[in-house]
Amino acid sequence: MTTPVKNEIGTVFIPVHDIEKSRDWYCRLLGVPNDGEIVHDHLYILPMKGTGAVLDSRMYEPGKTFDTPVFHLNTTDIEAAYDFMMCHNFNVVTEIQHHHYFNFKDPDGNLLMICQC
Repeated sequence: MTTPVKNEIGTVFIPVHDIEKSRDWYCRLLGVPNDGEIVHDHLYILPMKGTGAVLDSRMYEPGKTFDTPVFHLNTTDIEAAYDFMMCHNFNVVTEIQHHHYFNFKDPDGNLLMICQC
């Protein structure tokens, strides 16, 4: 069967409360500049490789956060990533699991994951 739908993920939307605060937090986490445009007063497109990520303050609903990671960020060195997160006071909520991944929360309480690939 042929389909016009591609088997690839284009982008992930992340609900955030404060678009500027979240832009700065995610850019610090990823080590990328935070000088992109905030589009329509509620969207910030993070400069990513591969699948995109968009912060969206209109999607945010108080009390509704990702309580299971819906995506993970890659690393080639899980120990270095964990140490970086701890040294920079990110909200790490698990130890490294199975020498492979750990979870942390963003400022809005969304549960995220970093995974060694």
